[in-house]
Amino acid sequence: MAKSFAPRVSKKQRKTIDMTDKLNRDLLSMSNDQLLKGATLSEVKLKNVNVKEQVRTKFNDASLKELAKNIQENGLIQPIVLHKNKGKYNLICGERRFRAMSLNQMECAPCFVLEGKTEKELMAIQFSENSSREELHYIDKADGIYNYQKATKASERKIQVALGISKSEVHRSLMIAKLPAIIKEAAKQFDIEKYVLVEFDALENGAFRKKIEKQILAGEIKKRAELKRAVKNGGVIQTGKQKKSAALPTGMTANALLKMMNSRVGDLDEDTQKIFKKLVKDTKQMADLQ
Repeated sequence: MAKSFAPRVSKKQRKTIDMTDKLNRDLLSMSNDQLLKGATLSEVKLKNVNVKEQVRTKFNDASLKELAKNIQENGLIQPIVLHKNKGKYNLICGERRFRAMSLNQMECAPCFVLEGKTEKELMAIQFSENSSREELHYIDKADGIYNYQKATKASERKIQVALGISKSEVHRSLMIAKLPAIIKEAAKQFDIEKYVLVEFDALENGAFRKKIEKQILAGEIKKRAELKRAVKNGGVIQTGKQKKSAALPTGMTANALLKMMNSRVGDLDEDTQKIFKKLVKDTKQMADLQ
């Protein structure tokens, strides 16, 4: 039996969905248990939401405008997460959604409101929620892990369990987070690969490391392969394919080559012999310099 569909309706005639009516506890069960444990769904005025420093620090303007348009047309699918403390609402998760709703000049929004959570619990929730969403820069992720460690005094092993990431990722992130802020800002500005910073940190302190650091800050080294070439060449960046120097046939010494060339001189005419002898002389001089 063929399915029947409702007739198409133009955008102007479509009804705006009030998400505060449609959202219910079923949505809670579909979401992260740790994130929403004990949360209540409430409509909160955005002007009452306090936005503290979040895990995410890099935002794409075009992406925010696209999200704002989507929310305007379809409503807010996933509420932001707040923590209520002493009558104040602090934003825990959903800063991109909060910014997008602000672009739309929305007054109120459905929010999951948590209460009675410790700073340690809130940081774990914030990191978990932000990491699962797109465009979280690895620098922001590293700083989030480091801030969690400072707040909780947890070992790398305990951080791995609490945040659900590998031990190697925890170790690399903590190392990146401890790099100078100017290098981390350059990583964001120039989209520098994560392993460039990892391998840069392994370089010994000294003039060479300073030289590489300047190249990173200038955006001259963005990829791991570029760093490897710079290290191999003593800090000199070479672009494009490098010409290989001519090599002797396998197993032949320079003197053996000269001897072979001299043996062929008699087979040439007088003019060619002059040219060939000069070539042999120049070749001998080059061999003596090696």
